[in-house]
Amino acid sequence: MRKRSLLSICLAGAIAAAFCIAAPAANAQQPDADTAAIRATGEQFVKAFNAGKVDDLVAMFLPKAELVDEEGVTYEGQAAIKDLLTKYFAKFPGAKLTVDVDSLRVIGPVAFEEGTRVITTKDETGQAQMHYSLVRTKVGNNWPIVSLRDYTDDSDLTPRDRLQTLGWLVGEWVNEGNDAAVRITYRWSDDKNFLLGEFHVTKGGSLVMNSTQRIGWDPLAGKVRSWMFDSDGGYGDGHWTALDDGSWVIKSTAVLPDGQTGSATVTLTPQGKDRYVLKGTDRIAGDSRDVDFEYVVTRRPPMPSK
Repeated sequence: MRKRSLLSICLAGAIAAAFCIAAPAANAQQPDADTAAIRATGEQFVKAFNAGKVDDLVAMFLPKAELVDEEGVTYEGQAAIKDLLTKYFAKFPGAKLTVDVDSLRVIGPVAFEEGTRVITTKDETGQAQMHYSLVRTKVGNNWPIVSLRDYTDDSDLTPRDRLQTLGWLVGEWVNEGNDAAVRITYRWSDDKNFLLGEFHVTKGGSLVMNSTQRIGWDPLAGKVRSWMFDSDGGYGDGHWTALDDGSWVIKSTAVLPDGQTGSATVTLTPQGKDRYVLKGTDRIAGDSRDVDFEYVVTRRPPMPSK
């Protein structure tokens, strides 16, 4: 699933293990030395990124380097790149980076690299995977970045791949209010292409409602979609949009048991691994407007062993 540019810009240039095109025999040792130097520079980049050291990251670009995000926006020069990274770390402190290099070619004083990198938010509730191409040039014994270009190529992603940023939902959750208690359970479907949810609502110890939900990737709409079925005969669906802060906005519509229709905007905001907030606004049922709601849902603690 694509993240906005602010999330995707910051994986520039990290290098892991690589391979290179062989040079003529007379210079056989130089490409190996250059590849080792590039690999070391990449490892330094990853360490600096994971430590949030913006100045160290910026120093690994040439003064007039360019960074092009997956939406085609170009940032020219160290000052622009520093401003971009500073804003990123202010919004996503503690984010972690991993990189998988697909190819690395060293041709004289220039190195060309392509690969995939993944960035994960500190609480592990958000993740972005991007492809990149990178150009370096040799300056003394260093290999600073000349150009970094990000792009999204997710044609080979499976439906489960596209749902990984919602995988943290798997497990048992509870919300207990003054008027009712809700128990929620999520699990992967047997084919791993859907997240399956079950909702049980009780009031005064008596079951009021059972609902089932299926969350999957809608290739026609190009986004996550969910379908809900209530035990009273009502049903609905929702289209999910991911925000840069890890939240999801769900535009939902429903058909009530009496044939009336309804709609709402639901915002799901993770707060760590074991807590999220559900907020409902713009709620319409038939010809009437319902009041907004906001619930805190927590992960159910493990049951005591017998």
